[in-house]
Parts: sequence; C-alpha cells; structure tokens
Amino acid sequence: MILALAIALPMVVAGFLISPAARGADHRRTAALTIAISVGSLLLSVLAFRESSTLDLPWIPALGIRLHLGIDGISLPLMVLTSAVTALAATTALRRDPTGPDGAGAPTFQACLLLTQAGALATFTARDAVLFFLAFEIVLIPMWVLINRFGGAERQIAGTRFVLYTAFGSTLMLAGILVLVTASGTGDLTRLAASGGAGLATSTQVVIAALLTIGLAVKVPLWPLHSWLPLAHTAAPTAGSMLLAAVLLKMGTYGLIRLPLATVPDGFAVIAPVLAVAGVTGIIWAGLICLIERDLKRLIAWSSVAHMGVVALALATGTATGLQAAIYANLAHGAISALLFFVVGAVKERVPDLDLATSRPALREHAPTLGWMLVFGLAAGLGLPGLAAFWGEFYGIVAALSPAADRPEGLFAVCAVIAAIGAAIAGAYSIRVVRLVWMGDRGEAPLPDADNIERVTGGVLVAAIILLGVAPSLIAWITALPGVAR
Repeated sequence: MILALAIALPMVVAGFLISPAARGADHRRTAALTIAISVGSLLLSVLAFRESSTLDLPWIPALGIRLHLGIDGISLPLMVLTSAVTALAATTALRRDPTGPDGAGAPTFQACLLLTQAGALATFTARDAVLFFLAFEIVLIPMWVLINRFGGAERQIAGTRFVLYTAFGSTLMLAGILVLVTASGTGDLTRLAASGGAGLATSTQVVIAALLTIGLAVKVPLWPLHSWLPLAHTAAPTAGSMLLAAVLLKMGTYGLIRLPLATVPDGFAVIAPVLAVAGVTGIIWAGLICLIERDLKRLIAWSSVAHMGVVALALATGTATGLQAAIYANLAHGAISALLFFVVGAVKERVPDLDLATSRPALREHAPTLGWMLVFGLAAGLGLPGLAAFWGEFYGIVAALSPAADRPEGLFAVCAVIAAIGAAIAGAYSIRVVRLVWMGDRGEAPLPDADNIERVTGGVLVAAIILLGVAPSLIAWITALPGVAR
C-alpha cells in the first residue's frame, strides 16, 4: 500500500485545506504543510519503487475497470519530478500571501497544488486505461482554478481557452481508450503493452493511435494544437506555471508512451511521420516567435512548445534510443522550465512589467543571483553540453537519423536537420533575452536580489539540471530496469 499512500497523502491533505476548518489559515503554515507533504510523497514514491509496490483491486466490476497502480523505471523519475516541483512551487507562498483577486485564500491555493500532485502521481502509476484517463482529468480541475482564480489580468480568457482545448483533447483520448478497450477486451495497460496490439487489425490500430495521439497532442501540446499554452502561462501565477510546464505537459508525453506507442505499435508507426513533422514544425514555429516575442513569460512558454517538439520527434522514431531521448528530454525540460518560470516570476515581482521593449535595469548589476539563474536556465534550455537538455536533444536527433525500419528514413533525416536548425534558433532568442534582461540598458532603479527562500528554490533546480547533465547514465539505468515498457 506504499504506492497508494504516496498518492492518497496529498489528496487527503488537499481535502482538509479546502474544508471550513482551514479557512483563514496563515499562508506560511499552509505552504510549509504543502512542502512537507510533497517531500513525503517523494520519499514514499522512491520506497514504493524499491519495494516494487503495486495495488490491484476491482473498482467497477460491471465495466471491468480496476484500481490498478504500479511503478516502474519510466514512472519513478516523473513522480520524483512532480513531487519535487510541487514542493518548490509551494515556496512561492512562503514570502507572500497568494490570495487571488476574487478572495480565494492561501489554503485553496495550496490545495490546488496538492491535488495537481496527487492526480499526476495517479496518472504516472495507473495501469488501467480508464483509470489513466480519470486520473489525468483530475489534474485539469485544480490547474484551471490556479489559472482562473489566482492568475493575472487575462486569467478568465486563459482559463476558458484552457478548458475548451483540454476538453477537446480529453474527448478524443477517451474515444481512443474506449475503442482500444472494446477491441482488445481489456483495459490492463500491462497486458496491452505485452501483446503489442496482437489480434487487432492494422486499420483498427491506426484509428486508435490517431485518436489517442491527437488527444494527447493537445495536452503536450504540439503544433498546431498548442495555442492555449502561451496564454495559460502568461495568466497563471508562478507556482501554476511551474506545475503546468513541469507536470501537466509531462503527463501528455507520458501518455504517448503508455498508450499509442506501447499498446498499438503498428498503428502508431503509420502516423509516426505525421507526429515527427508536427514536432519539428513546432520547433521552428515556436523558435521564430521567440525571436520577436515581447513578453518574457510568454517567450518562455513558447520555448516549451519547441522542447515538446523534440520529444515528439524522438518518440516518432520508434527506436529504443528515441524512447530514452524522449524520457530524458521530458525530465530535463521539467527542471529547466520550472527554474525559468520561477526566475521570471521573481523578476515580475520586482519590475512594473515583463515587456522586453521596456527599458530596465541590468539584472547582472542589481540582482546578480536572479540574473545568474536566468542565464543558467537559458543556457540549459538551448542544450549546452554538460547540462540537462543536451542529452535528450542530441540523442533525439541521432534517433531521427536512424529511425526504425518501418519509418521513412529520408523524411526523418530532414526532420533531424530541421530540429538542429531549431537548436540554433534557440541560441539566438536566448542571447536576445540575455542582452535585454541580464545586461539591461540602464543602471538606475536598483532591484532587490533573491532572498534566502528564492536562493534555496532556485538552487535545488540548478542542482537538478547539473545532475541530469553530468550523470545521464542514472536515468538510462532506471529506465532500463526489467518491467519497463518498450
């Protein structure tokens, strides 16, 4: 029951925080509670992996749905990332009361963080297809609350667009799951992955793969289904942006691995070239927008679209190298995007706006710690060797140059070249941000530098990025353990 406890613990505490008993609670105490619970879930997740903890109970026997949870080498890194980022996101409320414009208080804010964590942990451990869908949808509710009730000026339109897009994706994903379960006679993801689509006609597999991939592409998001993301990030509070980038987007790419890639591989192979083209189009599209985007937070959001394009390309190759690259790029982006959104949030508290066209003091002079973390995050994001993103992007391109035998080699070679060009564009827009924000254009109006809480939060993320960069074999070893779906 260790695995179940790791999920239930944040869910139960979230229930307490939204109850009348917690109304008016101090924001520092609720933040400290959230941090403690998140770290506790992280430790329980590692223990559950060590003990090979599982849970398999009948839930809705009439429909054949089981409460089936399991953990393996693909789930564990994402669970650790989820719990760690939740704890770090909660630190943003240690310094200031996150009460929203409509009066929603700190307990509700922290409850949303914990519910997002619990839903994500359930998603990463679900071994029943319908349970996977339900766990995924749980996360969307607290995320919408974070955007719509605690966000900025555009929170209502951002929240509405978030709901409309994700509901569309959920509808397609549910349709794909129902067709899969009906055609195969089981919703057990372990059995489905082991059978590899055996007994299903190729045409049926293509239909299932298309429904699941398009539905999950909205969640990732991939071009051309991505337009909800920049607005959602712009409107969301800092903690919401950290979770949105480091958790919700990872659930979408994880779903691509667990559902179409693992359960209907022949159907996925048919649509893989389309996925690869969509991925590299997003890399170039988002990169070019970043070259002219004026809002710093929106620029970081657009860069996420480009990074998710790399993950899509790696998965589309259909090789073990591509799968490893996608998993690593997923984790790297989670840590890097969390750091960048955290730093941008800290800068936003200190300046009137995030418009890059506005004259601003140099971070390198007035807030050197924040400035250094910003430059570090940008360097990591563009794939600098020795930092986290390098391995996922490098091996993603390598995998595209040597795709599986049933993929068009010429098309994937072109995609690899385009992805490499996207990396060069990432360098260009990163230099642009460094010039405008880190170097600045005037020396007056000094800014307060990072305080101790911000140094700890940023330092943990910096350490994680360095660790992922210098020890890639750690993740490769975990994901190569027995029981990991290929």
